[in-house]
Amino acid sequence: MSEVQRTKGHKEHLDHFNIAGFIYYDGAEVFSHLKIGTLLTLELEPNNGYDCRAVKILFGKYHLGYIPRANNRIFYKLLSVGIRNLQVRIQSINPLANPECQIQVVAQLVSKG
Repeated sequence: MSEVQRTKGHKEHLDHFNIAGFIYYDGAEVFSHLKIGTLLTLELEPNNGYDCRAVKILFGKYHLGYIPRANNRIFYKLLSVGIRNLQVRIQSINPLANPECQIQVVAQLVSKG
C-alpha cells in the first residue's frame, strides 16, 4: 500500500469527554435527535467570562455545551490557528445518567487527503 493510500482519510484520536454544561443549553430541546455517530461542530467563544479558552459544541444551530476546561487546551490552540479538520462525533448516549454525563463525544484530527 502506498503512503498516499495509507494516509487518505487518516484519523488521529485527540480526546473523548462528556459535554460540559449540557443541562444549561439546548441539549434537552434536541436530545431525541442526537444519535451515536452524529457529527457535531466546534466554535471558539473568546468572550466567555468563565474560560478564556472556551470551545462551544454545536449540533446545527443548537448549543449543546462545551469541551470541558480540563480538555479544551489543544482544541483551543488548533481552532485559534485555523485548523478546521477536526471531527467530533457522539460516541455514547445515556439518557438515564446525570445530564452532565449523558453525551460523550470523541474528537479526531482528520487528514485532508
